Amino acid sequence: GFQFHARGWRMNVVKELQRINAAEVEKGIGGNASWHADFADSAYVYAGGLDYRMTEGDVITIFSQYGEIVDVSMGRDKKTRRRR
Repeated sequence: GFQFHARGWRMNVVKELQRINAAEVEKGIGGNASWHADFADSAYVYAGGLDYRMTEGDVITIFSQYGEIVDVSMGRDKKTRRRR
């Protein structure tokens, strides 16, 4: 099912990031030269299990108490076009 594919995809991403990180350590790359520098001031959070009736505005309202929300991406079911 979908979860199996999603988990497999995520694991591939994790393994690739581990490979890139190891290569940076081996080559002595760090500081502003590292890819980490591009994301030093950002944080992405996945929030699952939200009610499908919630809007982007609802998500912003709820999560803005923890910090500034700059991007919200809410998936839709391909067949029903209903939020997932």
